Amino acid sequence: MATRRNPSARQVRLGVELRRMRDAAGLKATEAAALLGASSVQMSQIEAGVAGVSEERVRRLAANYGCADSGLVEALVAMATDRTQGWWEEYQSVLPRAFGDLAELEHHATFLREVVITHVPGLFQTPDYARAVFAYMNPELPVSALEPRVEHRMRRRAAIEGEAPTPYGAVVHEFALRVRVADRRVARAQLLQLLDLSELPGVSVRVIPVDQDGFAGAGASMMYCGGPVPRLDTGIRDAPVNKRQIDADVQLRRLRTLLRMVETASLAPVPSREFIHRVAKEL
Repeated sequence: MATRRNPSARQVRLGVELRRMRDAAGLKATEAAALLGASSVQMSQIEAGVAGVSEERVRRLAANYGCADSGLVEALVAMATDRTQGWWEEYQSVLPRAFGDLAELEHHATFLREVVITHVPGLFQTPDYARAVFAYMNPELPVSALEPRVEHRMRRRAAIEGEAPTPYGAVVHEFALRVRVADRRVARAQLLQLLDLSELPGVSVRVIPVDQDGFAGAGASMMYCGGPVPRLDTGIRDAPVNKRQIDADVQLRRLRTLLRMVETASLAPVPSREFIHRVAKEL
């Protein structure tokens, strides 16, 4: 059984879910390994995501674990047999693994919801805006490392612009609209692009005005990615890159609650567009 040196977050998630299924069945790793005719080391590698697992083995484990959730089983089989060669793999040698994990997650998501307080969401950013953000976050980055980051961010937009766009709802704080990460020209171009992209099918943009009463979520930046079944939803806190993914049920419930609270504090999409347009005119 070949092992992976750098499994993707999606591959690791498959292993995590198989381990959770085993734990729910009350079986030890050695007992699960025996079901597959494998060693305990091989079972550990499967559950860590560093070794692949076949469709037949996923189904055998699920049956012996007593999993009656057919939707979950089919989703895990799809993850195990997925051979997608995504565009993000072109950046494996030049960008940290987290960049590829995020793009892969967005590619497979059934829906995306995001809350951003300090910057315009990455999926909406112009090249100049993204370049300024990356350069400020790491001023020592050489151009050879900066430009692939910008290009990768631009290509991520395929998730909401492709032939089968993923539904995407973003909540943006007024602060993110007004802060100039570069200069006036870049800021205005960014807001105009935000307005254009907000008209894409399946895209919704809501704004939280800075004078909104009762909004205590200034640190609530997050992304929530829908899975093929709710159990496979994934959350990302604070920033879309270089932050750990959240998959524990308790934490996901908390993120869903936070999303509802933030959306309640925001303007509806049409007033939000008018708000963005007004801010752009003021620049």
